[in-house]
Amino acid sequence: MALSISAVVLLAIIVFLLVRKSGLKAGHAVVCMLLGFYLASSSVAPTISELTTNVAGMIGGFKF
Repeated sequence: MALSISAVVLLAIIVFLLVRKSGLKAGHAVVCMLLGFYLASSSVAPTISELTTNVAGMIGGFKF
């Protein structure tokens, strides 16, 4: 059985857990989200997208 989850959902869960359990303040999470939006519209966005796709493919290729 393969489990597929969106990177956005996974990152949202991680941020939620960090806010609840690790003392990350909501303001810090907002700054991180704004950084993500600005990175998405910058010239490095295609490189970041390619990197995350390659890492996800590498993780998906692991055999347990």
